[in-house]
Amino acid sequence: MPKIAVIGTTSWGKTLGIVLARKGADVRMWARTEEEAVELREGGSNPILLSDDSFPADLSVTSSISEALAYVNAVLLVVPSQSMRQNIKLVKEYLTKSMLVVSAAKGLEIGSNKRMSQVIAEEIGPGLQSNICVLSGPNLSNEVLDGLPAASVVAAADEAVVRKAQKLLTAPNFCVYTNTDVIGVELGGALKNIIALGAGMVDGLGYGDNAKAALITRGLTEMAALGTALGASPLTLSGLAGLGDLIATCASSLSRNHYVGVELTKGRSLKDITDSMTNVAEGVSTTIAVWDLARQLEIEMPITEKIYKALHEQLPPSQVVIEILGAEGRHELIGRKWGLFSLFKHQRHY
Repeated sequence: MPKIAVIGTTSWGKTLGIVLARKGADVRMWARTEEEAVELREGGSNPILLSDDSFPADLSVTSSISEALAYVNAVLLVVPSQSMRQNIKLVKEYLTKSMLVVSAAKGLEIGSNKRMSQVIAEEIGPGLQSNICVLSGPNLSNEVLDGLPAASVVAAADEAVVRKAQKLLTAPNFCVYTNTDVIGVELGGALKNIIALGAGMVDGLGYGDNAKAALITRGLTEMAALGTALGASPLTLSGLAGLGDLIATCASSLSRNHYVGVELTKGRSLKDITDSMTNVAEGVSTTIAVWDLARQLEIEMPITEKIYKALHEQLPPSQVVIEILGAEGRHELIGRKWGLFSLFKHQRHY
């Protein structure tokens, strides 16, 4: 029986823990306090997540980090991106060379603008870095928890490591594909949240499916442009961790980022919206990091720029959408320092 530690009592953390315990893994979930651990054991922390008000028998909750990480095959870090560094610092002394380290966070660190695998790699020993994996895809936790079919992607630089992670994480209703493009898989999961904020604004303003389809498509191109500049494969951005996650997050009312976009159109302040939420909308912080990164790289990212202004400079959502979709039309692949034409060198005319 594989032993798995879950660090992070987020909705997705609890969902992954439950799904893996249901398939027979010995799952230990770490809670920051004994009070939270007791509440989770009794099913009182989030009854929406648990229809039967109890965790599976193979899922235990402890407030002892050493107990959670003792003799496990893998540790899943399912925490908000802005607390990843803090959490890996707590975990690193318990890591061994045989233990997989899986990030399931979808964001970039504000300040450093780094991906979660980069943050983890900075904090752990060089001999353990080959075990770093990232998990991302169109995975709305409520649907996965309800047993509805879903797919995801796990990526690692080492093919043997990623196959090991795939075997560990695949469950009857949760199909996990593999990839070695860590950059692309991580960026897909992070960048789509920015576009989902815009999709929520489109829906909140009642601008219709044509406008939302245009925003999503232009958003995917923008994601591919930044991804290509940072070394990702554009094919990864067209896969489950890119386009797949983008569709799910932009289309579903279950998406936290979509919710924030909708609520902004009602005149609510960003602080009021986020303070009222029990989970983090990663797109809010990711927009800051990506906008800063784009300026450093001098890459044109008009959607990210407008979403940033809506979140942090009080640009009205109605103006955001109009400015994004009403921009002067050019070739779809043209943008400052995008470099996307190099992917189509066989074409002579544009």
